Amino acid sequence: MALTDRVCVVTGSGSGIGRATAVEMARQGGKVVVSDVNDANGAGTVAAIEAEGGEAVYIHADMRSPGDITALMEGAVEAFGRLDVLHANAGVHESDFTQDMTVDSLPIDVWDTLIDINLKGVWLCARAAYPHMKAAGGGAIVNAGSTASLTGYPMCPAYTATKHAIVGLTKCMAIDFREANIRANCYCPASIDTAMVQKFWEAAEDPEMVKSFMTGSHLIKRLGRPEEVAKLVCFLASDDASFINGAAYLIDGGSLAWRGTE
Repeated sequence: MALTDRVCVVTGSGSGIGRATAVEMARQGGKVVVSDVNDANGAGTVAAIEAEGGEAVYIHADMRSPGDITALMEGAVEAFGRLDVLHANAGVHESDFTQDMTVDSLPIDVWDTLIDINLKGVWLCARAAYPHMKAAGGGAIVNAGSTASLTGYPMCPAYTATKHAIVGLTKCMAIDFREANIRANCYCPASIDTAMVQKFWEAAEDPEMVKSFMTGSHLIKRLGRPEEVAKLVCFLASDDASFINGAAYLIDGGSLAWRGTE
């Protein structure tokens, strides 16, 4: 299997893409360190993995806490002896905190929170994982981008800013970690059927209009599924992607292939 005996840390893995990735990594033979701020959700992901015969442990970590992040990476090594894969997936959206989601109205504290979790947290995770991956002889980092990494959307100025920055940060990781045999890539999904996406359209004045907008640009006429994204993440983390480094992969149902909407 593609990730046999790889020790994989997945942040934000209590639900959505993070949970789907953690489960798929275990199916592919990985030993998974599940991490989240919601302990009940994290325990649910561990239970889902163990129900299929996989190996997993849960470690609470807030992406705003450098201490938590350092303890997460050390905990992975303590639990399984090494660290091979980091999926930096934890992320939030403006709608998690406010209904004021334009450039002129977004509260400063919400901007700061998104920068801390979506961007600074990804940097801190890579920084803390680096020495352990280097000691293991190398590894793979897969960061969560978005189609918002490549274009702009309404109601998410801070989210869009952080996701644009993730692409550049990923390229810098690939450059700076190359001597340690650590690859870094990111993936850029369009609208995926997750709680975050549901909360986004529910926060709008016209939820049905926003929901239609979110799928209207997809050439494949539906929301993406977390399990579909998980397969891409696992590929990028595996040796099957051994010549892929510093790249950003769209997984968007064709959304950015054209300028239309239906």
